[in-house]
Amino acid sequence: MKIRIGVGAAGAASTPEALGELVTAIDELGFDSLWLSEVLTGPVLDPLIGLAWAGASNPRVKLGTTALLPGRNVLRLAKQLASLDVLCRGRLLVTLVPGLTYAPERDAIGVEPKRRGAVIDDALPLLRRLWAGETVSHDGAAGAFRDVKLSPLPVQQPLEVWLGGNAPAALERCGRLSDGWLPSLLTPEEEHSLAVKFRETGDVAELSRAEDVLQRSLKVRLKDNYEGIILLANVANTKHDFAKGLALAQAAIPQKPKEAYGYGVLGDSYMGLGRYADAADAYDKTINLSADLTAFGRRALLFQARGELDDAEQSWQ
Repeated sequence: MKIRIGVGAAGAASTPEALGELVTAIDELGFDSLWLSEVLTGPVLDPLIGLAWAGASNPRVKLGTTALLPGRNVLRLAKQLASLDVLCRGRLLVTLVPGLTYAPERDAIGVEPKRRGAVIDDALPLLRRLWAGETVSHDGAAGAFRDVKLSPLPVQQPLEVWLGGNAPAALERCGRLSDGWLPSLLTPEEEHSLAVKFRETGDVAELSRAEDVLQRSLKVRLKDNYEGIILLANVANTKHDFAKGLALAQAAIPQKPKEAYGYGVLGDSYMGLGRYADAADAYDKTINLSADLTAFGRRALLFQARGELDDAEQSWQ
């Protein structure tokens, strides 16, 4: 069994300085991989662009993405992921997701939630055939094309694809189509309960997906580690669980009260909760400690949210 411990980045790692600091920390602390999630309407980097940058800046850290499959041109996605795997010399970890179901993300994806499962069913086998070097023709939910042969091909042969999800239909699809299961933010007990359901619903035996190759993502409880707590706070903010992000950031900051990054995450939590005055105080502390461009950008977004457009313009400048 492989157990990999990766770190997910949220909106606070959306500048070269912040992302570079995060990649360095992941490498130095011995984590396996950096993960960037795709949220079209969120304050986060495009994951494939961000991972390409991270891969060029560090030769060791694996690069993981939870990328949208519905709403994407399957040929373009096949080309992008294959190219990224080539450029990072086989360090790419791929998880494909159906996407969020609440506004405004639901409409931005462009595929109704009830249709997304069918798109994944149609598109994932096509991706595998394209990455294997076959000449592919197709007409279905994932698109229509004829006689397409992909080049370059991924370094990893095969390029593994994981799927996530906790619902019975998602678990069944995962067992039928994927190389691994990537649930998110679960305790070991919660993961075990879902693993039992996975074995009951996923056709693991037929596809030789035995337990020794079932890959699981576990929530690591880093209660006494500033970097770990701040990273978990970032994850909570990305999931719009701002109350949880706030509690985590408040717990972490006393450990390193002169670290600017934590105050930025704290401000993001306050912004999500609509506590603009507290967010302003947190962002001001970030600026006082680092004068990082990210902090000025955050403060500008805060002014925009409050309708203070002149102050927003000044902060951007």
